[in-house]
Amino acid sequence: AGDRLANKKLFREAIGEFKKGWELVPDPKNDWEAATWLMAAIADAAYLGGFLKTARQSLEYAMTCPGAVGNAFLHLRFGQVLFDTGDEDGAAEELMRAYMSDGKRVFKGEDPKYLKFLGTRAKL
Repeated sequence: AGDRLANKKLFREAIGEFKKGWELVPDPKNDWEAATWLMAAIADAAYLGGFLKTARQSLEYAMTCPGAVGNAFLHLRFGQVLFDTGDEDGAAEELMRAYMSDGKRVFKGEDPKYLKFLGTRAKL
């Protein structure tokens, strides 16, 4: 349901649906891969909807869950959120992790400003 709403660009509603799934994850939540993907879904919908505080909180928690560290998409989104909220050092670190995991391909379809910014911090 959350994915369908996000595909319709109804991001606030999508986040609500993803949070319903989140409530079903047993404690401790960050022991479960499902938590990684639910936090990723919430963060993605929040980022796309312009809810950067929610996106950042979700990504920070996602990074404590299984399989998050090293996931190019999660590092990309985290870097984008950090950049858009003024944390350029943190953004450079996360964007470089995304780049190191998947190269320029992970930036395809994204605003070119992020890859351009990363190019000011590292030789790509």
